[in-house]
Amino acid sequence: MIRLLLVDDQHLVRAGLRMLCEAAPDVEVVGEAENGGAAVRYAEQVLPDVVLMDLHMPGMNGSVATERILAARPSVRVVVLTTFDDDDHLYAALRAGACGFLVKDAAPAELLEGVRRAANGESPFSTRVLDRLVASAVDTYVGDRAPDPMARFDFTGREREVLALVSAGLSNGEIAQRLGLGVTTVKTYVTSLLAKTGASNRVRLAVLAVRAGIDPN
Repeated sequence: MIRLLLVDDQHLVRAGLRMLCEAAPDVEVVGEAENGGAAVRYAEQVLPDVVLMDLHMPGMNGSVATERILAARPSVRVVVLTTFDDDDHLYAALRAGACGFLVKDAAPAELLEGVRRAANGESPFSTRVLDRLVASAVDTYVGDRAPDPMARFDFTGREREVLALVSAGLSNGEIAQRLGLGVTTVKTYVTSLLAKTGASNRVRLAVLAVRAGIDPN
């Protein structure tokens, strides 16, 4: 059972998320928070596996709350819920350690799958958000440990295929289906790519792929 904490300053949004998530047989909503400060406190109290985190909230914003939650409990997976006017805040949340970004108007099935992927150690990204992050970061790469875009990594043919599909926003399961591999095998390839490039997450792998001219098509 996935223990889920909902964080949003709008009561109606939290109510809708709770209704959706509680209908899933493998998700338990263990708490709600209306701002970042409450999210940090509740994360210590209810011990969630995954946090769905809004960015714009009164008081402590979602990026700061993410950083503080992960400083205390690094195993928690924080998935940001974003709108189209959040671009200035996406990188702050990424630097804070958010593992994924989903748009608030995502289909219910996509949101629930994002929660499950996060709990499984993956990085769920709505395609629209990933495209925005990659497009903005190609020329101004974010992160203290960003891989050198000019470095010549010794990718195998299969690694290039996996990297291209990561850059297209596909999940491990979708990549496995596309390439005819097992999900565990794909996860191993992704882990290897992260280690080989020094990238800390799938967004940074996607940026690297674009800058290296690796085409997902």
